[in-house]
Amino acid sequence: MAEGRYVPATVVDHIIPHRGDETLMWSESNWQALCKPCHDKKTWTEDKNPVYSY
Repeated sequence: MAEGRYVPATVVDHIIPHRGDETLMWSESNWQALCKPCHDKKTWTEDKNPVYSY
């Protein structure tokens, strides 16, 4: 509903990108339901602006 409208969720999104971390990948507390267009927009933004931790 971030854009002011309700649509069915069709994708399970990782709130924090897992980037191969199996703990984040399978943690249900890191999942959220999104529609495909919102998921794609979020993922594109995260992939374009990755956050690295060392």
